Amino acid sequence: MRYYLIAGEPSGDLHGANLMRGILKADADAVFRFWGGDMMAAAGGAQNLAKHYRDTSFFGIAEVVRNLPTILGQFGECRRDIERFAPDVLILIDYPGFNLRMARFAHERGIPVYYYIAPKVWAWKEWRVRQLRRYVDRLYTIFPFEGEYFRSKGIEPHFAGNPLADAIAARRPSFPSPGQFRRDHGLDSRPIVALLAGSRRSEIRANLKFMAHIARRMPDRQFVVAGVSWIERAEYDRMTRDMPVATVCDATYELLSISEAAVVTSGTATLETALLGIPELVVYGVPWLYEKLKPYVLKIPYVSLVNLNLGFEAVREMVEHNPSPAEAEAELRAILPGGARRESMLRDFDRLREMMGREGVSDRVAADMVAALRTQKTSGKR
Repeated sequence: MRYYLIAGEPSGDLHGANLMRGILKADADAVFRFWGGDMMAAAGGAQNLAKHYRDTSFFGIAEVVRNLPTILGQFGECRRDIERFAPDVLILIDYPGFNLRMARFAHERGIPVYYYIAPKVWAWKEWRVRQLRRYVDRLYTIFPFEGEYFRSKGIEPHFAGNPLADAIAARRPSFPSPGQFRRDHGLDSRPIVALLAGSRRSEIRANLKFMAHIARRMPDRQFVVAGVSWIERAEYDRMTRDMPVATVCDATYELLSISEAAVVTSGTATLETALLGIPELVVYGVPWLYEKLKPYVLKIPYVSLVNLNLGFEAVREMVEHNPSPAEAEAELRAILPGGARRESMLRDFDRLREMMGREGVSDRVAADMVAALRTQKTSGKR
């Protein structure tokens, strides 16, 4: 069968690649066409990559406005490419601003639409639920708590676990020893605290400088920033100039694996850190006005995926306009070895790992997709 996939960012590229490998196990004759990145190209053939996500990623209102003609052109480009390819199914991976438009387009042309990694409508832009209900044939969720939410909205979701279980399992055997990692990146022998300030420039600007201030208060630890190569090194240097921190790029899992603890910006990184068994403090700098309006506009009780899935504050969240470095230091020391909260947090992470499911998530989702599609084709129903 013919599969058209759309992913618009690095995480979608990773999960899309794993999903494609799973589809090939269930359908050896699968033919792919996709928007994604290098990992999807490796899984499905570089010749089948229609557009790389680095050419489609625009963050923030100002950047979107500046690039509006390009974005509108890409909508049309994708529609035409889907029509030329004539897929048996359109598989959308997160990236809702773009993908929900493609869902409508495919639905109106009788192409089944499967959505993998449901948009976080439970947190913001809840009006998108109507689009999911109308244009999506099968919705695949990755968090246990989403099941009850989507059922309450008239959508029956499918949950087979969280694909981070696969991503971590695939990388773990190649983790270097602590000594090798330190040598490779010029780090000294002090215990390491990882700083995960986000993967977007706006997040780094909002969080990294504060994180570096914590490092100044704790010279007994070595603070190391987990950088990403698509953001210029100068961006990190501006935020950490004259601060006692180091930076390594594209080695987040490896860095976390040898860290005593981490300071993390909210988002997927909070869940990745927990699944790797590393105690964490969540810090997210917000504008003054947002801090005041947060009780009125935030639909969810927590910002970290760890706390949202567990249903209680297992990790401390400092989502503030002007967080206190002294308070952050105290919270961090409480989760370092010997700290008062470390062991209870690790027990919570064990529970979370069970909730997220065993590895093989991508294969299970892929098998379900292929089976459902074959049933639809046999019955003649969408």
